[in-house]
Amino acid sequence: MGFAAVLLVIAAAFCHAAWNFFAKRAGSAGAGFVWLTATCSAVLYLPVMAGSLLWAGAPALSDWLVGVAVSAVVHLAYFLLLQRGYGAADMSVVYPLARGTGPMLSMLFAVLVLGERPGAVGLLGGALVVLGVFVIGFSDGVPRSRASLAGVGFGLVTGALIATYTVWDAHAVTGLALSPLLFDWTSNFARSVFLAPYALPRRGQIASIWTEHRKEVLAVALLSPLAYILVLFAMQLAPVSLVAPARELSIVLAGLLAWRVLGEAQPGRRMTGAVVVLAGVVLLGVA
Repeated sequence: MGFAAVLLVIAAAFCHAAWNFFAKRAGSAGAGFVWLTATCSAVLYLPVMAGSLLWAGAPALSDWLVGVAVSAVVHLAYFLLLQRGYGAADMSVVYPLARGTGPMLSMLFAVLVLGERPGAVGLLGGALVVLGVFVIGFSDGVPRSRASLAGVGFGLVTGALIATYTVWDAHAVTGLALSPLLFDWTSNFARSVFLAPYALPRRGQIASIWTEHRKEVLAVALLSPLAYILVLFAMQLAPVSLVAPARELSIVLAGLLAWRVLGEAQPGRRMTGAVVVLAGVVLLGVA
């Protein structure tokens, strides 16, 4: 992976950990928070999208619609589940499990469906991810609490969605040659439209979320697209099999934020688990 791609991935990791920190601070704000962040993202990045459209031109309409429709639906499910997870459990449980599950599931898919046979490094990486999951969410083989168990569940399901959109979006910006800027903006706009039937009848609730979490809404609206746009550009410079695991540096960064800023419990065990998950993801990437 070239130097430019490495810089893009590192910057994306910092942005990703930061926006998840702000999403966790919004806690149980739920679907209303997700709608506000998607809508604000569409507004904030509108000039960027317009500039991209003028510079690169419009893609083929059919490719654009298919690429965005699939991505928007999967991302919407991802954001809703992630926010539910942050409302039910600690960030230091949900985040590393969500980020680590995707690469592991990709390997299982390759083995069970595609008939691939990973080498010893790949198997070790998968084993480390599983071990990290147990270190973070369990103690002596038993869930530590209902919240911890809920965090494990939300983290694992969210990870499956991450695996899905990573593969699809890589195809959209490489195979379909869609502009990362235009693609991500349209996906945000589509999520806002999809959630509008939920949000518009609840204007009072949405206004309350905006008043209470304005700072968090704007931070996520700015940093979430930026993190993913950086990754999409990196995918144009390097294989997704290298970019996807490298960006998981954010696992450790998010764990540090959860420990030092949010003051979440058991930082030693959870940071250890996060580092184990990160090591497994890196091994999966180089296998």
